[in-house]
Amino acid sequence: MASFKITGNTQLHGELTPQGAKNEALQIVCATLLTDKEVIIKNIPNILDVNNLIKLLESLGVEVTRLTESNYKFKADKINPEYLLTDEFLNSGGKLRGSVMLLGPMLARFGFAIIPAPGGDKIGRRRLDTHFEGIRRLGAEFNFDPEKGIYKVEGKKLHGTYMTLEEASVTGTANIIMASVFAKGRTVIYNAACEPYIQQLCRMLNNMGAKIEGFGTNLIKIDGVSSLNGCTHTIMADMIEIGSFIGMAAMTKSKLLIKNCRVSDLGMMSLAYKKLGIEIFQKGGDILIPRYEKYKIDSFIDGSILTIADAPWPGLTPDILSVLLVVATQAKGSVLIHQKMFESRLFYVDKLIDMGAKIILCDPHRATVIGLNREMNLRASTMTSPDIRAGISLLIAAMSADGTSIIHNVEQIDRGYEQIETRLNTIGAKIERIG
Repeated sequence: MASFKITGNTQLHGELTPQGAKNEALQIVCATLLTDKEVIIKNIPNILDVNNLIKLLESLGVEVTRLTESNYKFKADKINPEYLLTDEFLNSGGKLRGSVMLLGPMLARFGFAIIPAPGGDKIGRRRLDTHFEGIRRLGAEFNFDPEKGIYKVEGKKLHGTYMTLEEASVTGTANIIMASVFAKGRTVIYNAACEPYIQQLCRMLNNMGAKIEGFGTNLIKIDGVSSLNGCTHTIMADMIEIGSFIGMAAMTKSKLLIKNCRVSDLGMMSLAYKKLGIEIFQKGGDILIPRYEKYKIDSFIDGSILTIADAPWPGLTPDILSVLLVVATQAKGSVLIHQKMFESRLFYVDKLIDMGAKIILCDPHRATVIGLNREMNLRASTMTSPDIRAGISLLIAAMSADGTSIIHNVEQIDRGYEQIETRLNTIGAKIERIG
């Protein structure tokens, strides 16, 4: 288990280029299974979750060629569906949350899929019901094997239908879209997720010959086709990494330029930061974060305490709430952070409390932060990263703290952030990987 040794209270200077979006990459890489033609994917992030998914596809029979550091060529013309029945797949797939994205494309193209109970972050229940119910509506049959803890899914003749999703699940919507591209007739998905990742997936599939309309709204229509061609697709910049860099700049009193991204790509994230007193400026094709010696939390118009909560797109993404919470610890004022979607994602705040932050954990979903207003720095601590987003938040806290901190289990951070210590050290951070 690797660890980070962080010398805190250091300012950053310079510029950072965000990696490709992790959440998009997991969907896009799986979508290459929908054709036997060559597909070139650019700007793939070099992170643990994506790399493990690519290895899984290679084991399945996909020919993968790394063209550059972040560009890959995929050709899925020699797939062995029987690999899904092997213990090797059940072992590796069960450790990787992204493996659930194999369901839609494998079912669409081969009429068969195996889904082990997926791994990933331990942030509360992450139900697969939306995936299963939507795909069942297309005509697939699910059988659960309690001994192996796997779902066997069969559907040789999928048919288009109308469905209303119980929740606007991003991965659920993506899986249903991919399962629908070859279904006979028209599929209509109401209450579909409309995140940028879904929009990117649909653009790629349409470039391959799919017929999808309405993406970017909560009503998506897919007319089934008989086959898909190859294409070239570029993954968008990771807005969660951009949001993490913004929080890092604020906490370390640093001026940073974030390259090749737009404020408009951040959705409600820029407004959430503005409510914490942090303005984000567009500078050409880049984002500039000025140095903030101090920043003040807004209150509601009636003077009551501000609440920042997550919501489906175009609402605030839940992946950035952990970072916003850390940033609030040094603000002037108070804020209630309401994590609606995952009931275990705020449990890391006890580590921030140990560092001197004033936080009241109200319940598994809500935490009240009373900002320190820079009157005292957080103090160094030894802690363990429980998941990707808590991990980067603890790293930000440690970078701003007095003294030297240790963060264990940084493989969790590696799952979502590409060579993070190397990139941050080039702009003034002092992070050493040990163990």
